[in-house]
Amino acid sequence: MRHGPRGRLVGFAYLAPALLFVLAFTAYPLVQMAWMSLHNWSLLSPPRFVGAANYERAFDDTQFWVSFRFTLLYTALITPFLIVGGYLLALLTARNTGLRRLTRTVVFVPVVIGLGVSSLLWYWLFSTDFGLVNRVLLDLGIIAKPALWLGVDAGVSTFAIIASVVWKVIGFGMILFVAAIQAVPSEVVEAALVDGASPRQRVTRVILPLTLRTVLLVTLVSVIGSLLAFDQFYIMTAGQPGNETATSVFYIYLNSFPYLKLGYGAALSMILAFTILVFTVIQLLLTRRSHP
Repeated sequence: MRHGPRGRLVGFAYLAPALLFVLAFTAYPLVQMAWMSLHNWSLLSPPRFVGAANYERAFDDTQFWVSFRFTLLYTALITPFLIVGGYLLALLTARNTGLRRLTRTVVFVPVVIGLGVSSLLWYWLFSTDFGLVNRVLLDLGIIAKPALWLGVDAGVSTFAIIASVVWKVIGFGMILFVAAIQAVPSEVVEAALVDGASPRQRVTRVILPLTLRTVLLVTLVSVIGSLLAFDQFYIMTAGQPGNETATSVFYIYLNSFPYLKLGYGAALSMILAFTILVFTVIQLLLTRRSHP
């Protein structure tokens, strides 16, 4: 390895593209958003500095906190499905057999579909008049008349959206879990087998503890993705009924663009970004504690 000024210069040259990417697409937009949040900014007029007025308004905005609580509820509901379901699928498909490789492929295929396309697909599937879900349930005699899945009842709409997102995303966690499970030393698992551990005990006492860091990583990614949920709600319910299914990002979008309140939308975005930062710090602390 080279040392001295020339070696540091070579190292910086390798680092520069990634550093420029982070500065251009992460650091600069974040600073710009913080600056915008301190202004009364409309697309139709020049910005006017208002200090913390946007934040004061945000803390008194009942509708924003309703959407924020709904986002947290949605996150709490969908995360167990993604983590537990993904881990169970990984356990079922961890071995490299032909059938299980096919199963992993089938489960992972929805991940490569865009979320907008997936949401539109499920919007059609849940359609009251010609949706496949109603058609199958009617043919099986489970329901007597077509159900109203989207935009009428907030609970039913949330369930429908959760089902569509789980189908779309669960394969991502499954692939990461498969990689983590296959990285567990076979000698450790065989030793547990020799000691008389049952399949459940081998999972809960050997495999799961050794893959805990991956579980925490997938949990963090799932939580952040759920807190930033927008496409599926915008396409499938548009916040209906009565904005009961409006997420934080959906409400930020409404204020920033249709209502032309860029400064206020930036302030709401900063509050959401701080929430995500808190979850990230908690995950990092848990990961550090889980590492021997």
